[in-house]
Formats: sequence, C-alpha cells, structure tokens
Amino acid sequence: MKLDVYKIDGTKSEEQVELPKEIFEIEPNDHVLYLAVKAYLANQRQGTHKAKERSEVRGGGKKPWRQKGRGGARAGTIRSPLWIGGGSIFGPKPRDYRQYLNKKVISLARKSALSYKAKANQIMIVEDFDYEEPKTKRFVELLNNLKLTGKKTLLLTNGKRENIFKSGRNIERVNILEANKASAYDIVNNQILLVQKSALQLLESTFN
Repeated sequence: MKLDVYKIDGTKSEEQVELPKEIFEIEPNDHVLYLAVKAYLANQRQGTHKAKERSEVRGGGKKPWRQKGRGGARAGTIRSPLWIGGGSIFGPKPRDYRQYLNKKVISLARKSALSYKAKANQIMIVEDFDYEEPKTKRFVELLNNLKLTGKKTLLLTNGKRENIFKSGRNIERVNILEANKASAYDIVNNQILLVQKSALQLLESTFN
C-alpha cells in the first residue's frame, strides 16, 4: 500500500511511501488484539481498593446488651455488617490486576491494529519535523493544516522528541508517542494515526 507524504503546511509532497506488507497488510487476529487491549486496560488499574471487614472496624468489643429479656434481636457487637458503621461483607481487598502476554502475542496484536488502521484508511504520513522549543500554537497549526482538528489523533514520532511532546500534550484528543512504544491499545484508540515518515523505519526495525 502506498501513501502520500504530507508537508506540515497540509499540502501533499511529490513523495510517496510504501507501507511494509508484513506489518500493515496482515490478516488481523481479533482474539489476540482483544487479549492485548484487555491486558493493557487491566495493567492501568492500581488495585488499591479496600473495605474493612468486621474484624478490622474499630470498636464493638463489648456486647451492646444482654442476650435475652429485651424483646429485641440479640447482638454481639455494634460492628456487625448488619449495623450502620459495621464492617463490609466480602468487601474489596488490594490486589494486583496485572496481566502478562508473551512477546509474539504483543507483536501480532500491534500488527493487527496497524493492519486495521490501514484497511480503514486511517493512516496519514507527515514529513519529519521538530521544534526548537515547545510551542502549542505551532502544533495546533499543524493539526489545522492537516484537517485533523477535533479528531482523536495519535502522532508516532521517530524516537524521543521532547519539544513535539510538550507542544501537543495539552491539546485535547491528541496523543504523542514514540513509534516503537505504541501499544495495540494506543493504535486502535484513535481516529487518525499520524506517522512521521522516518518513524516507519523505526516501526519496521522494531518488528524485525
């Protein structure tokens, strides 16, 4: 598949790039993609939720009233789960939600995500660019020129580009990542995948 390379002013250059078939034109594996997305979302959870059970709630050491003779239900502690202020029954406890996938599964999931993007014509190639200093205004101009304003966009850069990242990090619905660090979830969770021209080589070397 060949794609036009766009300049930062929004016009097409005379250059085209060929997307590697072994990355962008494979038969997507839906189940592997599902596993990768599920693992990514699970790994974002802190797992620090906690509710106290009856043995952990303060107080309630003394029996509130005698066992018989009051005409009411018997009670052994004011910290019973049936009482206000009592402990929780089977409440949440801290746990680790992390899920692990092997490298081949992760790689296949990323390729599947990229292939889906290519099939849906949701990939744009832009010429290499960088900023001398962080300027959000210049990044907004780039989005306007490419007619991507308001669209959920992921920009893949060739390596670490601190000034580009700082220029776009405060823009709503825009995410910026190094091409070799974008997960399958990052790739599918956008409307447009904007890729710097040289980032394609980084992607290719990552899978090879």
